[in-house]
Amino acid sequence: MTFKILSISTVILAFLAFKPVATETFKVDTKASSIEWVAGKIGGSHSGTIQLASGSLAFEGKSLKSGNFGIDMTSIVITDLKGNSNQNLLNHLKGDDFFSVAKNPASSFQITKVTSAGTDRVNITGNLIIKGISNEITFPATVKRANKTVVAVAKGVKVDRTKYDIKYRSKNFFSDIGDKAIDDEFELSINLVAKK
Repeated sequence: MTFKILSISTVILAFLAFKPVATETFKVDTKASSIEWVAGKIGGSHSGTIQLASGSLAFEGKSLKSGNFGIDMTSIVITDLKGNSNQNLLNHLKGDDFFSVAKNPASSFQITKVTSAGTDRVNITGNLIIKGISNEITFPATVKRANKTVVAVAKGVKVDRTKYDIKYRSKNFFSDIGDKAIDDEFELSINLVAKK
């Protein structure tokens, strides 16, 4: 009898020890968060910002497990030009040569995998959707959780625009473009602030 009681107690203790950690969801604060972009070309580059529309991050204990965020493509801003030059480039970026914003006002990113890369460091893999086209990307990030707030930062996230049918002045598609070529990859610096 004593053996049976001990066995049952052992099973109960083992079950409690391996009880799944509850998932906690943090909502992205779109006003406190930011995305900066840089697009290179021969002889220079352009830079700007774009706003997040929504997002959430799911944690199990201190570990990021999943998440997603939406991007408002209508909010593109250019920070390195002024006046007519700014407006002309902005119209071009929003037009069909680039992001076709009127037809595709939103982009999104869905995390599919998170692997640890050290203290507060992770490698994030997910599907980035631009113009309705989905491609998988992976990038390193720093993720810190302090009570009811999470800050996730990723710098230099490379995105190949040609994978989203944005081929304007790409050397890979127009070999005779010369010094008018625009880099296929642009970079994003993402700063997410999420709260419970």
